[in-house]
Amino acid sequence: MKRLLAALAALFLGLAQPAAAQDFPNRPINMLVVFAPGGATDVLARIVADHMMKTLNQRVTVENVSGAGGTIGGARGAQAAPDGYTLTVGSLGSHSAAPSIYRSIQYDPRELQPIGLIAGTPLFFVVRNGFPAQNMQEFLARVRANPGQVSNANAGIGSTNHLACSLFTHLTGARMNEIPYRGEGPALNDIVAQQVDSACLLAPAAVPQIQAGTMRGLLTGATTRNPNAPGVPSAPEAGVPDYIFQGWNAIFAPRGTPAPVVQKLDEALRAALNDPAIRKRIEDLGSIPAAADQMGPEALSRLVRAEVDRWAIVVRAAGIQPQ
Repeated sequence: MKRLLAALAALFLGLAQPAAAQDFPNRPINMLVVFAPGGATDVLARIVADHMMKTLNQRVTVENVSGAGGTIGGARGAQAAPDGYTLTVGSLGSHSAAPSIYRSIQYDPRELQPIGLIAGTPLFFVVRNGFPAQNMQEFLARVRANPGQVSNANAGIGSTNHLACSLFTHLTGARMNEIPYRGEGPALNDIVAQQVDSACLLAPAAVPQIQAGTMRGLLTGATTRNPNAPGVPSAPEAGVPDYIFQGWNAIFAPRGTPAPVVQKLDEALRAALNDPAIRKRIEDLGSIPAAADQMGPEALSRLVRAEVDRWAIVVRAAGIQPQ
């Protein structure tokens, strides 16, 4: 009898899922951003959410759930009902490196339902206005002469920014006073206010401020200059040729989300990224919108699996201690 009841329950569940998926979405969708407002993850999430609302013909609200390098929001998103009404916008840090940094992380990024990559996010190493170093070599000389005295802001332990700064320290031997924040936005605010000396910021947060002259970029973590901040040297030009670093942001749903729902969300994200106006908005921030072969759940799944393995190696090599 128990087996019969279980079989009937599974049958009814199987019949109910396609009907619910066919009707999707019939109420607002909540998009969790795993960092505080104002950072790269938040900015990119809001850009695509605005466009996805038009395609889905339903409101998409953005909710910031920050803390612990994005893993608090990541856990909440992973544990939500798998119905497509709760999405998570994560980053390289929260959805690839986190398993190597946090001992008690409550989700495995590889087991989530990927929706799609939004964009690649180049890194910028910046200093506050008034900091007495005009280029990276002067900065490194000052840090080495005053170990632990120059402050450096990041978006929290395990965040993409923290990983970028840790890699920088590993490559250069420059020991700074690392100050973790609850997201890139608060870190950005303090460097603009000249409360901290330096920061590793991602393009959507850094580029508008560099353009506005509220901070100075000493390098971008790439082999060439960023066209939206052409005055900032590339890593090789700045004298740190191995410091090549690019983050990314992507959308995830809980494991078990029905395939028809995933398809609708994928189509809505693709529509946003294929809109020339949206691509330009992302590019104007110094980021790189997902290319055609980088879009979709399968491509994001491959990226996450490769990044989890890669960052496990980097975290060990950089001497980052698990929290």
